[in-house]
Amino acid sequence: MLLQTVRPNIVQAIRAFRVDELMQAAQDLGQHFLYANLAQAQSKQEVLETLATSFLFPVHFGKNLDALYDCMTDIVHKAGTQPGFVVVLDQLPDHARFDREAREQLLDVFREAADFWAERKIAFRCFYSFAVTRQDSAPVGERAIEVPAPEAKPTKAPGKSNANNFGMNMPLMSSAFDTACWLDAA
Repeated sequence: MLLQTVRPNIVQAIRAFRVDELMQAAQDLGQHFLYANLAQAQSKQEVLETLATSFLFPVHFGKNLDALYDCMTDIVHKAGTQPGFVVVLDQLPDHARFDREAREQLLDVFREAADFWAERKIAFRCFYSFAVTRQDSAPVGERAIEVPAPEAKPTKAPGKSNANNFGMNMPLMSSAFDTACWLDAA
């Protein structure tokens, strides 16, 4: 099992893991798989907007770090029992408009969410990668390689197609965040 060696509540660099393997592992465990491709985001606001869209946050999402924490924890917890989470923050921006401090603040929210779910004995694994930019002025052996981002699409609420660009059906990635889904059941 791919995630056997990964602590159940952690935020870490994606390293040798591949997105499609993490998605399959989440599906095998029956956990939510949350994927956000942040390659096009340039600012903190754009990162938060991309997360809101990718994770199907409620319309009232405030697009700030406190609201992000609430959406990743309290709102989902109140929706009912959760099976666990595998989160991928793919290609976090790495430039002046979204600098190291902004990235660390964002990752701190996910670390706090991991702690929140750990207290409830629910796995919350978050993997992240940084956008890699081409540096044509660097010597050939030192150039960064630009890797195209996979175009995973967020899944829909129950009853809607869960197909993505990986050619696999994804687990209900964001149904816990789709308030329309669980408000209709009330």
